[in-house]
Amino acid sequence: MTQKLQPGNMAPLFHVTDHQGKPVSLENYRGRKVLIAFFRYSSCALCNLRIQRFIERYPEWQQQSLDIIAFFESPEINLQTYVGKQNPPFPLIADPSAVIYDKYGVESSEEKMQSTLADPSIKAVIAEVEAAGYTLTREEGSNFHRIPADFLIDENGIIQICHYSQMVTEHLPFEAIDLFAEAGL
Repeated sequence: MTQKLQPGNMAPLFHVTDHQGKPVSLENYRGRKVLIAFFRYSSCALCNLRIQRFIERYPEWQQQSLDIIAFFESPEINLQTYVGKQNPPFPLIADPSAVIYDKYGVESSEEKMQSTLADPSIKAVIAEVEAAGYTLTREEGSNFHRIPADFLIDENGIIQICHYSQMVTEHLPFEAIDLFAEAGL
């Protein structure tokens, strides 16, 4: 089991390339707040809906000095095929070997996936995703049991909030992100 991070920890550094071929280094975000979001895989309908909502909120968050970096456990080509079609104004990072996922303690859990599928609210979530135009698609070779996680990092690179989801349908609430963006905690 990978070690989970805690609030107060320094955010693990990384040097990666985004979906547009641009280098992304967490060190370059010093002086700004950052939301690092770890998603399942690039064709995940739930993940695509969350990215759509990030795109909608991004202009306001940018004014509040909050940036987003979104990771997917998918190859680069799949990012372009699926989630990249939304043309987000923030970096999408392909991490098919889960190197950065491991640094942040993001888990895979068959048990949590089964809990998600058994949850009574799953039908409403599926209906919401489909109403938004996303199809439940299983990506070839994807890690179906990956559980999302979100991290809010302050201007000094210190993790303020670690949110390790308990189910695939769960994420850090937008209200918590909004509060962090507004006040920086």
